[in-house]
Formats: sequence, C-alpha cells, structure tokens
Amino acid sequence: MEAVKQGSTTVGVKGRDFVVLVALTTASGSSVAMRKIIAIDEHLGISIYGISENARELNRYLRLSCINYRYTYETGCPVKRLIGSLGYNMQATIKRCDGRPYQVGLLVAGYDKTGPHLYQVMTSGVINKCQAQSIGEHSQGARTYLERNINTFLSCSDDQLICHALLGLQNSQPVEGTSSGQENAPALFTTTVAIVGKDQLFKLLTVEEVKKYIEMAKEMGATAQTQPPSNPDDEGNNGDNEDDADPQPDVATMEN
Repeated sequence: MEAVKQGSTTVGVKGRDFVVLVALTTASGSSVAMRKIIAIDEHLGISIYGISENARELNRYLRLSCINYRYTYETGCPVKRLIGSLGYNMQATIKRCDGRPYQVGLLVAGYDKTGPHLYQVMTSGVINKCQAQSIGEHSQGARTYLERNINTFLSCSDDQLICHALLGLQNSQPVEGTSSGQENAPALFTTTVAIVGKDQLFKLLTVEEVKKYIEMAKEMGATAQTQPPSNPDDEGNNGDNEDDADPQPDVATMEN
C-alpha cells in the first residue's frame, strides 16, 4: 500500500450512463509520458497506480480473459465477473509462502448490460465498488472535492462528468511546483482522460479534446466559486453532534 500511495494520482467518477477516468501522467527522462490509463476491451479500461511493471501482468490477464470470453460467447465479458476473477488471481499470490502481493492498484471503468461500473482493486485483491474514487500521491484533495459533489454525478452529462474529474485532479495537485510538461498547455498538469458508457466504447481522448475539457472545467470551477458555499450536512447539526460522532465515509462507497 505504501508503494501504491507513491503512484501518480488517478481519479474515477461514475455517472448514470458514463464512467470517466482521469490520470496524472509523468514524463520519463526521454520526455515520453508513461501510460496510466490502458484500454482492455471495447467496454473496459483500467487506470493503474503504483509500480507500473507489476501492472503489466494484470493487464495481460485481463486482456486474455476478455478475448477468451468474447471468442466463446461472442460478447463482452461482464465487468463484475471479470473483476471478481481478477481479485481471486491477485489473492492467490499471497496465499503461498513464496509469494508477494502486487505492488499496484487499479481503478477499473466499464459498461455492460447492467450499466456503468467503477471498481477499485486493492493490492490484496480486495474490491470496492465506487461512485467516485481517487488514489495516489496527493489524492486527499481530490477525494475532498469528490465528496462535496458526489450527489450531483448521477445527473451530470458526459461533458460535466469529465469536468468534475478534471477539477478533482486539479484539487489534488500542489499550487507550486506543478508543470504541464507541454508548451502553451492550458493546464497546470499533464492529464490522460478516458470515457466509456452507453453507446460509447472505451475511448482515450486526444490532446486537443483534453485541452477543450480543461477549459470547460476552469469555467465550471470559476462559476462554482462565485456562488456561496452550501453544505446541507452542516445545517441542523450545530446543536446535535450525533452525526458528527460518526467517522466520515470514504468516497469509495461499498455496494452489495
């Protein structure tokens, strides 16, 4: 988990019909951006955080599982079934005395006949079904933003969902010391954006599309700041601290 926490920040947001993944990409010595979001199948993709080398084996496992299922049933593999199989495979490595856990975590975004899905896969193989989640270095700021706006995601369009994910990623980055890695880029950080959903195959947005959505996110963030902040949880709780005694839930909401 400590190795995972040192990975680049990644944000996942699920709406009514779409799922968005946004990852902060870093450049190596050759100035080539490392891939943090990978397409697995037409309806499925992952965002990795942690040790990238460990993610390659999981990437191969997911792709082979999707290929075998599509060859047998001529359709995409159900997301829940695939992630359950992945979690079992990751746990198998730590059930042996000579094994070790994968030093990588995944945010999995997919869409099937049951709707959109966003899963967080932990290094131990534990799986959380989420409405929104952010993992990686400096991800606390992104989780705070997602918690404040989580009730609006189901009513958002695909464009608004992307803007929310970008604003969450922006809130996770320090003001100083961040650079886009691109000349004349409109953002303070380099991002990779992917979307999948209803009538939308898993797609990685181009650089031009990302720039357009970054500008839209800036306008959305400026509009939100001009409005007075409102938190319904703060109203009516000033004299009653029963709700305050409970710990704040994480953005990753468990669903049965």
